[in-house]
Amino acid sequence: MNLFALVGATGLSIVFLLILFVPMEKVFPARKQKLLRPHWLLDLCFFLGQYFLWSSVVFLVLTYFGDFLAAIIPESFRTAVATQPWWLQAIEVVVLSDVVIYWGHRLQHNVDFLWRFHKVHHSATHLDWLAAHREHPLDTIYTVGLINLPAFILGFPLETIAGLIAFRGLWAIYIHSNVRLPIGPLRVLIGAPELHHWHHDKARDAGNYANISPLMDWIFGTYTCPDHEPEAFGINEDFPQHYAGQLIQPLLPEKINKKLRWEFLKLDYSEKVSDDHSVKNNS
Repeated sequence: MNLFALVGATGLSIVFLLILFVPMEKVFPARKQKLLRPHWLLDLCFFLGQYFLWSSVVFLVLTYFGDFLAAIIPESFRTAVATQPWWLQAIEVVVLSDVVIYWGHRLQHNVDFLWRFHKVHHSATHLDWLAAHREHPLDTIYTVGLINLPAFILGFPLETIAGLIAFRGLWAIYIHSNVRLPIGPLRVLIGAPELHHWHHDKARDAGNYANISPLMDWIFGTYTCPDHEPEAFGINEDFPQHYAGQLIQPLLPEKINKKLRWEFLKLDYSEKVSDDHSVKNNS
């Protein structure tokens, strides 16, 4: 894809997401929040970074490992999988990826090495459709790989996987959106923003690791959904609140990060003062 086409596709994506999610967030808000809330520019950098830089890298890495691992599965098995009815393939892919991502997501919160990249996503202190895009590229490779590689390796056709990739992408944005649409008993079967917002509570082990359906959280005791929003989002760690810092800090050894700690805190503190000043002026 040339640069002109990429810019056009990115622009159309932003317009589509604005039209889809902003009215929903205004009519059914989980919290009273401005469209240009604090740190929106940082999340926009992550959005643009995904489109212009990291999506191609993620695709190349997953294609390489997918082709390599697919050779392990007998061709007869892959053919049998591919010749199933489309609706059955879709159900199997959703169930398979939900099981894999549940355990992979729990590992992201419990293994320090994985958490150092995943905490970039959890550093967001405001949730909406734009905050869903705050992800470290290495964390994206891990997550997208867990969701899609197993199905590709087992022989599910790209047509089936591509449709579900698009659906999961929109679903991921929806559950991060500043929306509260309680669905009653159905929330046992279907995820929703009210569930995922509690996953973004400041506690690292807040639960709700599942993706589309929370059944895995119910089964393994990690489901939580009080009838109100969390008091605050974010992480209980000092962490830079600028794009370059969030990309670089997880890559550095802890000794170096400690030496840079004051600079990170200085940047964070100045931003916090600015936010507090803005709140006072608006009150």
